[in-house]
Amino acid sequence: MAEVLKIRLNDTVVGTITNAPYDRNIFAFEDSYLQDPLAPVLSLGYYDVEKNLIATPQQQTTKLPPFFSNLLPEGVLREFVAAKAGVNGKQEFFLLWLLGADLPGAIVVEDANGRALPPKSIEGDRARELPQREVMRFSLAGVQLKFSAAGNSKGLTIPIEGVGGSWIVKLPDQRFKGVPENEFSMMTLAREIGIDAPEFGLVPTKDIAGLPEPWNKESASSFYIKRFDRDKGKRIHIEDFNQIYSQFPHKKYDNYSYTNLAETIWQLMGDKALEEFVRRLIFTALIGNGDMHLKNWSVIYPDGRTPHLSPAYDMVSTISYIPDWRIGLSIAREKDVRKLDRALLTRFINRGRLPEKPVIDIALETSEHFLEIWQQHKKSLTLPVTTIEAIDQRIGEIPLLKEL
Repeated sequence: MAEVLKIRLNDTVVGTITNAPYDRNIFAFEDSYLQDPLAPVLSLGYYDVEKNLIATPQQQTTKLPPFFSNLLPEGVLREFVAAKAGVNGKQEFFLLWLLGADLPGAIVVEDANGRALPPKSIEGDRARELPQREVMRFSLAGVQLKFSAAGNSKGLTIPIEGVGGSWIVKLPDQRFKGVPENEFSMMTLAREIGIDAPEFGLVPTKDIAGLPEPWNKESASSFYIKRFDRDKGKRIHIEDFNQIYSQFPHKKYDNYSYTNLAETIWQLMGDKALEEFVRRLIFTALIGNGDMHLKNWSVIYPDGRTPHLSPAYDMVSTISYIPDWRIGLSIAREKDVRKLDRALLTRFINRGRLPEKPVIDIALETSEHFLEIWQQHKKSLTLPVTTIEAIDQRIGEIPLLKEL
């Protein structure tokens, strides 16, 4: 018998996902949603170039359609929550069922028959290894190990079953040392140069109440940041640009560029959003963030329908871990920041059909401001000397800074 999940945006019923034989997952909009001209936006990826909602059902095998697949955690976090609940993390329908109570944005997913949890799908020896069915019902997209937390900056708690919370806590990375301190420093610099950023900070990991083993014994610090998709218990809808471009999570570096992002943002959200995008783009290049992919840029819908560029997040200088002159996506077909000069910005403007003066002005202003702030704060940030030296070397090789 087919299983069915109901999809809501807060109180608005959007559609259903049906798990059919052979693990086929079919998403279809509800007629009431299609016929409502004031319905909240699920995703800009479901609209055609004439801004008409695409009503055709979507079907995938084992995976969910791209918008929903992007809601789910990846890597070690997926393995952790799936194993705790005794479900197969590769069967995305059942993972979405498990995590549907606390997804990013305003999405709520419920079993059509009212069952809180999907049936166990881990059998045999693996199932017997689980002492009991311990469930954490939250989802934060991405590969980094992180949890949703409640409380405030003076005291954070991982809620029972992982549901609820207005903060995201990112734990220390087992591969790269000092990532929380790195992100704290980069977000501090971002805020100093005028980038829109939520409240954030560092906290000793051992002081976070309710953190499951083995992470509750971690001695290093964790990074926390305010969730901008939650406000006093209200869910605010968001989506990242990988969802907007209807791509699966593993395609987050593919097919689209910063030029495409700029053009889309300017067309959808206007001059101020474009200026904020350019400010973040230049900052990304200067600090050496090689991981600023499509899932690290998001749109937020404060009124449910009107898109705004979300606050900044996931800003890390990656070059001290993985030395590379390239950034995550291309600017006018160029990723090497040693080629970033006014001529490249002009090609970026022309390819994206962008207004020239505001883009050039913001790029130069951000570059100049960054140099001032970096010299003032680099020695007081929670950064090792190797990271400071890597950023110093980088900014010394970027032609745009020499043109100031």
